[in-house]
Amino acid sequence: MGQAITVTVNGEKRSAEVEPRLLLVHFLREKLRLTGTHIGCDTTHCGACTVLVDGTPVKSCTMLAVQADGQQVTTVEGLVAGGVLHPIQAAFKEEHGLQCGFCTPGMMLTSIALLKENQDPSDDEIRWALSGNICRCTGYMNIVKAVKSAAVQMKAAAEVPAATAAARS
Repeated sequence: MGQAITVTVNGEKRSAEVEPRLLLVHFLREKLRLTGTHIGCDTTHCGACTVLVDGTPVKSCTMLAVQADGQQVTTVEGLVAGGVLHPIQAAFKEEHGLQCGFCTPGMMLTSIALLKENQDPSDDEIRWALSGNICRCTGYMNIVKAVKSAAVQMKAAAEVPAATAAARS
């Protein structure tokens, strides 16, 4: 017997009937066909399935889809806006913050949450924030560089509208 849920995923309300035991990761991948959220370990250890639920990083392999009812979920597919990469995506590309790419969506979404809380994190703060996400290919050096680069880009982008608004006053 299914349960009706409505979840706003990447800005779009999505309704479905799901089994109460269906994990959020399976809802995203199988019901909504958003395959950027990866299934790694099913035990919360790797972080490949990390998504943002109301802005907070959540390992979707341990959250039921019914628990996301009424909430906002952001997946890696929701980062591109108007065909333009999000600064974190551009920075991962520019700084070579990925190799095989399996962990990358979770790393990016966790990094976005960090940068919303801390616009200028230290290397140690970045490493701590990403400590729940495992990358088996890189040495994390370029991932940290990518987050630092995205922080600069995001901070500059936030200052431009503020400066424009001040000039209009």
